Amino acid sequence: MKKHQAVGRSVARPTLGIAFKVVSVLVFVGMQTSIKLAGEDIPAGEIVFFRSFFALIPVFAYLVWLGDLKGALKTDDFIGHLFRGLIGVTSMGLGFFALTRLPYPEFIAISYASPLLSVILAALLLKEIVRLYRWSAVVVGLLGILVVTVPDLSIGLGDLGTAESAGLLAALAGAAVSAVAMVQVRKLVHTETTATIVAYFSLTSTGIALLTIAFGWVMPSPQQCLFLVLSGLCGGVGQLLLTSAYRYADTSTVAPLEYTSLIFAIGIGFFLFDETVQITTLLGGAIVIGAGVFIIFREGRLGISRSKAKQVTPPQS
Repeated sequence: MKKHQAVGRSVARPTLGIAFKVVSVLVFVGMQTSIKLAGEDIPAGEIVFFRSFFALIPVFAYLVWLGDLKGALKTDDFIGHLFRGLIGVTSMGLGFFALTRLPYPEFIAISYASPLLSVILAALLLKEIVRLYRWSAVVVGLLGILVVTVPDLSIGLGDLGTAESAGLLAALAGAAVSAVAMVQVRKLVHTETTATIVAYFSLTSTGIALLTIAFGWVMPSPQQCLFLVLSGLCGGVGQLLLTSAYRYADTSTVAPLEYTSLIFAIGIGFFLFDETVQITTLLGGAIVIGAGVFIIFREGRLGISRSKAKQVTPPQS
């Protein structure tokens, strides 16, 4: 498979991009659950190493399937990949630290700030057009998040010495950095293949995370090791799906679909972490998912309309 044949987004396919995004969310929820089950006594840098190193297995398997193992390491933007790796490792480290110290619903809720910020960054930095309907869906999704989080957020900033307070600050910082990573991926897909982006990210993050061994790692138990390896496998698969999502649809289209993780988090919280599902969680989840479904429906209709309009009208400035 020739590299240039797999590069770019010559044909926009928002519905396919949305589908990739939803599946990637499910896989990443599995990754997060595995990390939380591993426990908070595993240093964040060590978690990032396991997640990145074992992510190489599905990534390389994908490359072998493509028959492009060598070609995937050819790049036209090494600096862009390096930047993606640095911000990705920073985001993962902050997020994993927060995940092992915050209740799962609080962590998920705070992480929802990332796709919202990426919509703003995509409009400002990438000049993507975000129309009223999509902005409205983002606002509705945000209102749904508020319905879920406001009654239950018990984390206070008054005592910054507590583990939960440290986790809160890390989660907020991680969400902001993750939004930058989303925009960087969006830029890379214009010249790089999905395989190249994911391969360089996994290699870069593995190397950087390995350096954190100097700050003290711990020997995980067999059960913890199993969860850490599983988190890496899920991370690799999820990254392939996520990068494909940004290839076929605008950031501002697929980013709000991150909210579908709420329904998965409800089930996992109930069955694995003995968390009681409150009526506000169900109501807020319905609002957020409704906003996501609206985006899917709206983008599908716009895709048809744009194809027809291009045949009879010039593009609008």
